[in-house]
Amino acid sequence: MINLNDENIMSSKEAAKLWGKADDYVRQMLKKYPQKFPEGSVRKFGRQLVVTTEGMEAVTGVKKDEV
Repeated sequence: MINLNDENIMSSKEAAKLWGKADDYVRQMLKKYPQKFPEGSVRKFGRQLVVTTEGMEAVTGVKKDEV
């Protein structure tokens, strides 16, 4: 069962802010480099992008505990 209260699942805007990136960072990276996101680490729900910590770490190269 997926726990949507898991702190490792966040909106793309929240993730970008946490990693110190522009609000649309995840959307831009997904458009330009979709292969950088591990399978299942990013998903679009309607107009909302949701990303995992694993996805952000893969795309940015920075671990969550380093931000």
